[in-house]
Amino acid sequence: MKAAVMYQQGGLPQYTDFPEPIAQNDDELLVTVKAVAIKHLDKSRASGKHYSSDEKATSGRVIGGDGICVLADGTRVYGMGISGMLAEKATIHKDRIVKIPEGLDDVSAAALPNAVIGAAMGLKFKADIQPGDVVLINGATGFTGRVAVQIAKHYGAKKVIVTGRNQQSLNDLLSLGADETVGLLQDDESFKAQLTGIHSLTPIDVIIDYLWGHTAEMILACIKGKGSFTNKIRYVSVGNMAGDLIQLSAANLRSIDLQLTGSGLGAWSKAQVGQLFSEILPEMFQLAATGKLKVDTIKVKLEGIAELWNLDVPNGERLVVTIKPHLNPPR
Repeated sequence: MKAAVMYQQGGLPQYTDFPEPIAQNDDELLVTVKAVAIKHLDKSRASGKHYSSDEKATSGRVIGGDGICVLADGTRVYGMGISGMLAEKATIHKDRIVKIPEGLDDVSAAALPNAVIGAAMGLKFKADIQPGDVVLINGATGFTGRVAVQIAKHYGAKKVIVTGRNQQSLNDLLSLGADETVGLLQDDESFKAQLTGIHSLTPIDVIIDYLWGHTAEMILACIKGKGSFTNKIRYVSVGNMAGDLIQLSAANLRSIDLQLTGSGLGAWSKAQVGQLFSEILPEMFQLAATGKLKVDTIKVKLEGIAELWNLDVPNGERLVVTIKPHLNPPR
């Protein structure tokens, strides 16, 4: 079969022939792959920089962690890969599949799950979002941030505040449900003055942070209390695009009712992951199928994987690789 194979950690994947995987037990299914999104997680794992990376390419391995595929009986599903998913065939976990509803195309379906995981798991399980909450999404102009805005509103957020560097992308978020934008390109004092003003008028209940780093330090400074009673603020770290480390003032922990937590691999319980597959993903797929959850994608072919791997995808779009069976030429 044809596949995207990584031979050297941190290198470029190659479009080449690779042995077809074999299901090892009854908990695994061999599937035909239709579409796979290329995500920061995939790149980070392939480079060995992600905290869940523990494998080095020697003789080569197929990359890609999840995708849209077809079961032996023709059923179209989203699956989590055991073998790499950027290939014509893959093995997936039998208990981690979700049926794709009619009306939702392969490319949109492939783009959604990672963003849903990066948004809904934090909002639902870590922030315990409630109807009427005011939500701040730090770094909302990326693909996952755009999905997070829509999911926050779906879960009943009264107000969604978004931050980002690209003002046009921030403006676009207003059409997806955001209520107020805060630009990150302004100087620190202007940023803090704007956000502090918003927080004083409509106290922030939930913060979903895809950036961390200095932006997190500024946000924490804006919500620091002055000795009076405060609302409970649930701060959830999901990504660290602006840096992995911050300086945290002890006053932040004592002056407000602050819950600081993270949402990612290893931070969820087995029951929560089970709910992801049984309830959350099916609900979000259905919302997308009916046009109530919108995503923007760029469709590309597996053959060009080496050239596409480091492609800069702007404007909150997701790169999705479509895979068609390779036909061997007649002998």
